[in-house]
Amino acid sequence: MVDLSEFEKITKIVFKDKKLLEQAFIHRSYINENNDSKLSHNERLEFLGDAVLELIVTDYLYNKYPNCDEGQLTAYRSALVNAVTIGEAAQDIGMNNYLLLSKGESKDIGRARNYILANTYEAYVGAVYLDQGYQVALDFIASTLFGKIDKIVSKKLWRDSKSLVQEKSQEYLNVTPVYKVISESGPDHDKHFTIGIFFGDEQIAIGKGKSKQEAEQVAARSALEIKGWLD
Repeated sequence: MVDLSEFEKITKIVFKDKKLLEQAFIHRSYINENNDSKLSHNERLEFLGDAVLELIVTDYLYNKYPNCDEGQLTAYRSALVNAVTIGEAAQDIGMNNYLLLSKGESKDIGRARNYILANTYEAYVGAVYLDQGYQVALDFIASTLFGKIDKIVSKKLWRDSKSLVQEKSQEYLNVTPVYKVISESGPDHDKHFTIGIFFGDEQIAIGKGKSKQEAEQVAARSALEIKGWLD
């Protein structure tokens, strides 16, 4: 197992239940390769952490932007809790150094790794909530994620990425983006989708998400970044 004591120093959160902390970093692929380990992957914690994260972020945005309507707040929240932003937050605190992955997954870097890190961040939030309570989970999210909202608002990164990439691709290239499912995995109640965005026959980027819509938004955002179309 990975020694997580250094990570506890980084976050200043010392777990009472170390197994809960370990579980947050265990990807399903690791369990598939190590069936005799008697360990559990982090997807249940991710399920819980996703709900805790959404509540905390919603409360924060509701109070930070008292003059915004629910549509604007929803757009801000979507930009703050999507896989790209959360994955960046996980990278910032070094979560990548502690992941337990299969040999195949460990070779995968870039946007695919970012998606795994986003899920790990949510799993860690779930673990913190169970082990330390709501306030500590709130403090962790505040210190690692809240600071990103100012850039999201100032650079208008909250805009609907699919609409924006369609507008830009038609303006600059005279093409309409097409989205194709590259792969899907997981049981019906916990699907994970990988979707590619194509300009003609050229795949520009991929996105991963828990729904096709989420994966398409991530792919569109990635395409905007790759093309330099985020003004």
